[in-house]
Amino acid sequence: PEVPPEAKLEKISWAIKNESNYILLLHVSPGMDVPEWVNSQDKFKERLCVLNTTTLRIDKLTLEDSEWYRARCSFSTGIENAQYFHLSVYEPVPHPQVLEDILSLTRDWCHVTLECHTPGATGTVNVSWESKGLPRELEQRGPPGPAPNPWTLALNLPLSQPNPSVTCVVSNPVDQKTATRDLGEVCVHGECSCLRGGDSRGSGPPGEGSGFCPPCFCHHLPPVTPSRRLAGASNLLLPFSVL
Repeated sequence: PEVPPEAKLEKISWAIKNESNYILLLHVSPGMDVPEWVNSQDKFKERLCVLNTTTLRIDKLTLEDSEWYRARCSFSTGIENAQYFHLSVYEPVPHPQVLEDILSLTRDWCHVTLECHTPGATGTVNVSWESKGLPRELEQRGPPGPAPNPWTLALNLPLSQPNPSVTCVVSNPVDQKTATRDLGEVCVHGECSCLRGGDSRGSGPPGEGSGFCPPCFCHHLPPVTPSRRLAGASNLLLPFSVL
């Protein structure tokens, strides 16, 4: 309900959600130096700090503190007004790793699949690919999104392209980390051998029956449409205050 201007704040009661109910933690009243504790849960011992009548701070945040909180305000006119706040606590995202798998290698083309791994991820992360030096139709840049781990990207790369690279960007609302892979280095040091019929499979280094050694050149594979699949993260201390 709307609070009339003449109404004076008498008390704010703070509570935390537990399943379908809210557990009352403490009362704060104007002019009181110390809050009135109702339920000092073990997990909040020495971590809750009342900065003023309308501001509550939680120190040393943990992932378990991610929850709904309620502040119920009581006024002199008998009106009560409740506000609800959702606190989300995140861990820093892990350092990603970009792994490559060369599917075929010819004189002119390198068909490679890249995987962005996020080892040690404990929550949901967003992953996106960014590229530099690729043909426009292969450029990877777009909004991140969540998906299963690992995130894969397939490219049919012309070897004539100078110094192309791709970057895996891993992020959550409070952190971001990247890993970059030089595609020129990947394809130069890749493995490829020709099989009967001109198809190619990664098996031996260039120079030993590989696609680079005449007369055994692998046939050109049709261009591969870049496909994207994602990864999954998240402890970072976040200040929480209600004004």
